[in-house]
Amino acid sequence: MSKIKGSSESANTLLVLDTIYNSLTRTEKKIADVIREDPEAVVYVTLTDLAEKAGTGETSVLRLCRKIGFKGYQEFKLSLAQDLVVPIKNVHSEIEETDDLSSIAAKITAENTRAIENTLNLLDMNQMEKAIEAIGKAHKIYFIGVGSSANTALDGKYRFLRLGFDTEVVTDPHIMAMTSTLMRSDDVVFAVSTSGSTKDVVDAVRLAKKKGIFFVCLTSHLRSPLTQYADVVLLSKSRETPLQGGAFSSKLSQIHVLDILTTAAAIRFKDRTYDALERTSKAVVDKIY
Repeated sequence: MSKIKGSSESANTLLVLDTIYNSLTRTEKKIADVIREDPEAVVYVTLTDLAEKAGTGETSVLRLCRKIGFKGYQEFKLSLAQDLVVPIKNVHSEIEETDDLSSIAAKITAENTRAIENTLNLLDMNQMEKAIEAIGKAHKIYFIGVGSSANTALDGKYRFLRLGFDTEVVTDPHIMAMTSTLMRSDDVVFAVSTSGSTKDVVDAVRLAKKKGIFFVCLTSHLRSPLTQYADVVLLSKSRETPLQGGAFSSKLSQIHVLDILTTAAAIRFKDRTYDALERTSKAVVDKIY
């Protein structure tokens, strides 16, 4: 990454912003004011969130990021996070370098427990009901995600496969795009994206929605480019900086949502799922000593 011409590569992002503040447009100054007022909070928000806080459009935020010298919003956030605190405090904010092993273990456990509890408070059971109903009627369920979210998508495929549903997981961006154009109107797309701003996933869902496909989104940001296409939004708790993408607490929250969803679906459609669970279990019984 590089700052604006004339500034040091190691220059503090906020200081660089201050140096060009007077040359910014009125709209750009509104965004800059939000950033300067609470930079630590900005590290955790999406492009859409920051635009809403500043009362501007997403394009204006991107324009400001480029004016500072960054290619995009994520690169800007990464630099800001690096400037604010050391990496270990970005990953686990309550952990100190002087903590012993027992303290580190206790603090991480408390953080992960809070993530699950907060996820339960965020979950809309009406949205969960809609997802269960759509999945029960689906010809096929496509789980999609990239990066760390691909692991959650793979887990989703595995769980619903064991229940007897026709499932596929797609994590390669090119195959994802091609698959989206071949889906049937009675298929369901289940996309996992913590940020809700992963371009490859958004592009694939946009293609799928042209065919009227039902779309379930598992994310941590209710207002994001991905959720604008969603028929159902399942929220999981996440508070990640760019330095900790794919944090375990975020993954744990996503798996928790999947656990609730698959358990409820298994009970709702027990005539098909109980038999599938028995058959899939017997299929692998000789794989274990």
